[in-house]
Amino acid sequence: MSIMIRPENKNDYHTVENLTREAFWDLYHPGCTEHLIVHKIRKASSFIPELDFVALLNNKIVGNIIYTKSKVVDKDDHEHEVITFGPISVLPSCQKLGIGSALIEHTTKIAQAMDYKAIIIFGNPAYYHRFGFENAASYGISTAEGANFEAFMALELYKGGLQGISGRFYADPVFDVNQEELESFEKKFPYKEKHVTDTQFK
Repeated sequence: MSIMIRPENKNDYHTVENLTREAFWDLYHPGCTEHLIVHKIRKASSFIPELDFVALLNNKIVGNIIYTKSKVVDKDDHEHEVITFGPISVLPSCQKLGIGSALIEHTTKIAQAMDYKAIIIFGNPAYYHRFGFENAASYGISTAEGANFEAFMALELYKGGLQGISGRFYADPVFDVNQEELESFEKKFPYKEKHVTDTQFK
């Protein structure tokens, strides 16, 4: 199996949005918002085009990773730039093949070369610890609401990347989705039934 990774281009946009929809459908709640978030990110000032990549298997796009600029605001109200990836999507039929890992490893190297300090994300600790992510509390960083939990994680892109940086983390508002814009965007895709499952957020 040969996974090829290349930058996303405009011709990929709908394919990537559809695979993101497939990857997240009914995962955290009935339906999903992640495909709309990807669509919005590409138009946002926080978008980092140099870190937007697709993964191909047998010349078919099966995965995507996308990054935005975010910030940590310290107690003196100083802003420190960090970056965030997500959504990271892999087509359900191609999951557990190392595609997500390949996208993360490929882009973290580029982010290092671009001199970004650190990546902060929300995700599954059991998965992300393998890449060196730690609970953000280790660096004195909390969510915007002042909370900390295992799924809120940070990765220094070089040793000491977060030295002297602590405070509250703020992602770009592009991640906020309202129901009206979601319903409008959904019309661009084939109908898909929503389900309630035991694994979704309550």
